Amino acid sequence: MTLGRIHSLESMGTVDGPGIRLVVFVQGCPMRCLYCHNPDTWKYDSGTWMSVDEILALYERNAPFYRQGGITVTGGEPLLQRDFVAELFRAAKEKGIHTCLDTSGIAYDSMHPEKMDELLSVTDLVLLDIKSIDSDKHLMLTSQKIDNILAFAHELDRRNIPVWIRHVYVNSEFSTDDELERLGAFMAHLHNVKALDVLPYHTMGKVKYENLGIKYPLDGIKDATKDEAQAARIKILQGMKKERLKMKESQN
Repeated sequence: MTLGRIHSLESMGTVDGPGIRLVVFVQGCPMRCLYCHNPDTWKYDSGTWMSVDEILALYERNAPFYRQGGITVTGGEPLLQRDFVAELFRAAKEKGIHTCLDTSGIAYDSMHPEKMDELLSVTDLVLLDIKSIDSDKHLMLTSQKIDNILAFAHELDRRNIPVWIRHVYVNSEFSTDDELERLGAFMAHLHNVKALDVLPYHTMGKVKYENLGIKYPLDGIKDATKDEAQAARIKILQGMKKERLKMKESQN
């Protein structure tokens, strides 16, 4: 039986996929996003070992609340524990439970896409976090290149797996209007995008950095407002619309 390193569980998640969900936070992440609110999930050698049966038992305790929801695995980075998540999702599907993967896609290997076959075959929905469409900005924000993430987005499109794109809006410096429109243009070439969530940056995780003795990277930057996030979302959709018009014109 495969075990997973689990950071924590949230029994009544409402923002991690459709409906009310059991949210499983796995341990370990290679990304170092400047606005990460879960720095305690970074380390690989931490967390608690849990089995698929243990997690499903927790699900069953609150099953009546999950009728329109399911299970979401987030992190950390779930793709680092793809064998465990695949086993969990396979068992969940056998019970008719909706499965959702919340990932940055950073651990995707474009040279060996078959490594994802088992996991993606039992994944109903992917929440794909795109921190920035600009390669230099993405490296600055996350300490990782964007190549694997964009390749993973195309792989999900090829497999026709439904995707919700997620983007955190900090301010106009971190997400310029041009970059937002470019993100929309990228999305225009994907046929499996079902939703776009733009989340306003917040500082609620700052206390975790203090407890871990880590300097908070964005100290002094204020929380983004819901209105700012909504305006950014509109800008992304405008970029998507413009690109689709270009694509249509080129076909005529």
